[in-house]
Parts: sequence; structure tokens; C-alpha cells
Amino acid sequence: MLAAIAFTSLLFWVGLVHVLDGLLLIFLILLHSGKGGGLSDMFGGSIGATAAGSTVVERNLDRITLITALIFSFTTVVFALLLS
Repeated sequence: MLAAIAFTSLLFWVGLVHVLDGLLLIFLILLHSGKGGGLSDMFGGSIGATAAGSTVVERNLDRITLITALIFSFTTVVFALLLS
């Protein structure tokens, strides 16, 4: 009985992290500037991008997006292992 409750609780928390991380990943990908500028222009992401190449903000956005994608991949694998 206790094992079933622990398993259900673990499944809930992994699912919650997975959904929140997926939403964060969508938001971060939309912030990236592509050909058309993307949503990062709204927050001043392209102010120094033309003169200095890649700005510090863009590099940090890349790092945060990569970490978020790794967490999303990890939770996907954990889901596959828990439900198999």
C-alpha cells in the first residue's frame, strides 16, 4: 500500500516538473531571435546584437534553454522508465 502511494506521488511530481518545464521550454524558444527577430526584440534583445554579434543576454538565453531542454529530456526518460 505504501509503495503504491509513493509511486503515485513520484509520478505526480515528475509529471508536474515535465509539464512546467515543457511550458518554460516553449517560452524560451520563442524568445530566441531568428531571421525576423522573434520575441526577444520586445525585451531589447537586439539592441547590441548588430554591432557586437552575440550579446551576453543571448548567450545566457542559449544556456538556460539548453539546461531546460536537458531537464525535459531527463523527465521524458524517467516517465518512460516509470511507466514501463
